[in-house]
Amino acid sequence: MASSALLADIEPGWLTDGDAVLDVELAAHARDSALGRRMLAAWLAQGQAAALFAPDPGRHPDTTRTRWPRQRLAALVRDIGVLAHAPAIRAETGRDPVRRLKAALGNGYLLALDRTVWDGHIERAQQAVLAAGFARALAKSTAADDPQPMHALFDAQGRAELVAWARRRDPALADWCLLLHPPGPAPAAHLPEKPVLRVYTHHDTRAA
Repeated sequence: MASSALLADIEPGWLTDGDAVLDVELAAHARDSALGRRMLAAWLAQGQAAALFAPDPGRHPDTTRTRWPRQRLAALVRDIGVLAHAPAIRAETGRDPVRRLKAALGNGYLLALDRTVWDGHIERAQQAVLAAGFARALAKSTAADDPQPMHALFDAQGRAELVAWARRRDPALADWCLLLHPPGPAPAAHLPEKPVLRVYTHHDTRAA
């Protein structure tokens, strides 16, 4: 059975019955009782979160949350998203855009430049999609003097990349990554497995 803390972190939009979303107050009441938590966990186990909430004597659902709390997972996702945009970031040489990128990304900017982590080889069509999205986000950030459009771009891509990788490596983590954000369309993942593993291992080791 999941803890109330884990269930409280989950976006309400995942608690659906067909097209109907469970009432927020009803979900809150359910989290406060053992029976309600069992019912919510069973509900999620039949849907998107089958791996996270599936009965497993060797793993409690809270184990994933404890290992990857929201803030730590967000940092991992951001770095993966930045790396996924490495071709576009490396192609940007203007003084002001580079300054803004460095300010917005901190050490993540150096990650995007590091070809030993990922060489940046990508299909031309996907590169065009990335470049266009990156250009729009950079323009919005510049106009508003706000890094949020870039952060949103990298975070969405990073979630897509991590979920695609974790579906093979750690399905419960893939579920957890999805459940922390509202349901919706996601960008296509394109990173090879090895670069994602390297970033994941770095964050996992640092946390340990």
